[in-house]
Amino acid sequence: MAVRTPKKVVIWGTGFVGRMVITEVAKHPDFELIGVGVSNPDKVGRDVGEICGLAEPLGITATDDVEALIALRPDALVHYGPTAAHADDNIRLISRFLRAGIDVCSTSMTPWVWPQMKVNPPTWIEPITAACEEGGASCFTTGIDPGFANDLFPMTLMGLCSEVRTVRASELLDYTNYEGDYEFEMGIGREPEFHPLLENPDVLIFAWGATVPMMAYAAGIELDEMTTTWEKWVTTTERKTVKGVIQPGQVAAVRFTINGIYQGETRIQLEHVNRIGHDAAPDWPSGNEDDVYRVDIEGTPSIFQETAFRFTDGSGRDPATAGCLATGMRALNAVPAVNDLPPGWVTPLDLPLIAGVGTIR
Repeated sequence: MAVRTPKKVVIWGTGFVGRMVITEVAKHPDFELIGVGVSNPDKVGRDVGEICGLAEPLGITATDDVEALIALRPDALVHYGPTAAHADDNIRLISRFLRAGIDVCSTSMTPWVWPQMKVNPPTWIEPITAACEEGGASCFTTGIDPGFANDLFPMTLMGLCSEVRTVRASELLDYTNYEGDYEFEMGIGREPEFHPLLENPDVLIFAWGATVPMMAYAAGIELDEMTTTWEKWVTTTERKTVKGVIQPGQVAAVRFTINGIYQGETRIQLEHVNRIGHDAAPDWPSGNEDDVYRVDIEGTPSIFQETAFRFTDGSGRDPATAGCLATGMRALNAVPAVNDLPPGWVTPLDLPLIAGVGTIR
């Protein structure tokens, strides 16, 4: 077997996902971490090992100097920056690397999971298209949901069927230990009268619906329309979370769907059931195990699959954290494949099977 040359990567972002991935890259034989970028001025100049809570320094100093990172000439920028709520900052940063001829694999801009989605604003698409053309580079965005849990997983299973009548990809998670934003976005922990951002159908489809038209395209159809549903469940008891306490009378679970309509029927559906406590909203769907991503295909044959992300290393880290690490690793492990593709946007439909070179060692 030929000797593999490790891919040199720059990682941007030392938040929750970035710190976990950096810890893994430091001991990975097929990747060499050569630089780390941060936007928080308090982190600039600090050793990345210290930022990530490692026992030993990594000998890499965090920087906000983009040109210095570009000058390192990495094989790719692996970008764990902020969400699409900071789109302008993400576009400026990513474009600079692309124009310099450096491929980008990111988890930030979830509407980019399927750039062809009609509701993507031109101001989000055209600068990246131009930067890829100018630099001869490629840009790939992934996530878990939107992302591989509702693009790679269901589309792989659809390829085992002769007919698919409906396909549904569901996230069924307990958010008790989840530290991400959900109050303003989803209304968890707020009064039921509060209308969270994602309850707006246009916003929900734009932010989380990109994989629905992607699956339709992969199946060779064009959807008639996309619709949404939204439900709330109010707790009668106090519920403690890692972020605080949800009081009786406040929302402690939400259930929503994004529906791809074809010939008058829902044929493709994304579903979320997010709870505070596994006993919340007991009448809503749950997995055979707690905290899973599930695919249900009604077809010939029908297929039902649950995927659980867990740590079995004794660290006590919860399933949500395991899913976050998987998300980060999907972007990192895609680097060699993205490097081999022609310049431009990259989606899951462009990628080969990514089996994780170097993971068995």
